[in-house]
Amino acid sequence: MRRILSTWCSREGDGGLEMDLLKDLESLQFEYGVQEEDHCWLYLQGRSRGLMIKACAHATFFCKLLCNLRESLHEKQTSKCLSTGSLHTPDDGALKVGIIGGGRLGKQLAHVLFQLVPIPAESLRISTRRPEALAEFRELGIQCFYDNPSLVVWADVIFLCCLPSQLPKICMEINSSLDKACIVYSFVAAVPIPRLRLLLNHTSILRPHYQCGDSVNIWGSKKDITAALQDPVILHATCPYNPAGGIVLNIKWLEGVFYAALNVCKAREMPHLQVLQLLNGLFLSVHFESCGKDGASCPKFQLVDFVSKVYAKNLPQRRPFPWFDLTAVQLKETPFGQHLSTRTALQDHLTQLYCDSFGVSLTNEQRPVVCPGSPSQ
Repeated sequence: MRRILSTWCSREGDGGLEMDLLKDLESLQFEYGVQEEDHCWLYLQGRSRGLMIKACAHATFFCKLLCNLRESLHEKQTSKCLSTGSLHTPDDGALKVGIIGGGRLGKQLAHVLFQLVPIPAESLRISTRRPEALAEFRELGIQCFYDNPSLVVWADVIFLCCLPSQLPKICMEINSSLDKACIVYSFVAAVPIPRLRLLLNHTSILRPHYQCGDSVNIWGSKKDITAALQDPVILHATCPYNPAGGIVLNIKWLEGVFYAALNVCKAREMPHLQVLQLLNGLFLSVHFESCGKDGASCPKFQLVDFVSKVYAKNLPQRRPFPWFDLTAVQLKETPFGQHLSTRTALQDHLTQLYCDSFGVSLTNEQRPVVCPGSPSQ
């Protein structure tokens, strides 16, 4: 019966009508067919939704961060070209995102990135074995096809949203087409980073790792993922340092995100002092009342936060940062990881950055103020 109603409603073109028809029919609810002795397993449904929401939220934050960084780099390069009279015009700096996999996660991710980053339709593409099933995205102007190698040649970021059994074949198809600067972001939880690195012969890989503990279902069940991430309670629960809902993100992912940002600057051979100034302006431009009126206690990124003291001492001022192996960053101790673990003020500022990127404020007690001399967000 549910299938008949769904088919009829889809023909009518009103997805909301299906929900209205089914909302009060107890026999069509998920829990109805579950035996009483098995009710203890129903928490897994909420956990699955929580994992989906957190995964999409963190991918969105990562893309927002890269978009802002690339936009600032483009503005600086354009200004430099104009001031020197150079005829060379840099590209527009737009982040190009590819998704491999058109299943449930791939489709949810595409919707969230399109609406919340937002990634324009011309900068978002999906490669899947069944592109004909993605008519809704084609109507939005998003290209959908089945050609994994051409997708990775085009994209700056590739999201792997496939099954573990499909991954070896996909990696074999794309590993020779990957540019050094292309970031592969894997949602394939069953395949660890060392195995990914081997399969792809690539080091620019990010893979968030989630641990599940005692589950508290705060994730809701009615809202789609995009709507859920505009709910302040749910959004705060996805913050990297927040274990709410019983799902904890391994903070090594956050280290990887910032080292990935440094690699974006390295690709443009930007001097490291300018990079630090840019990152401070973009990502640490707000501070809390505890930082003081002049922001003297407000944390700032420094060279030794990302490289060893010995390397920092010998790095000329005009030299860029080195190229960082993102797989090593997520597997080993790093200067930035040590800095993050000991500086609660920095954790607070990054939490604010995270919430602010979604347009959601912290509580009044936690709300920061703009640092003197910093650009407005």
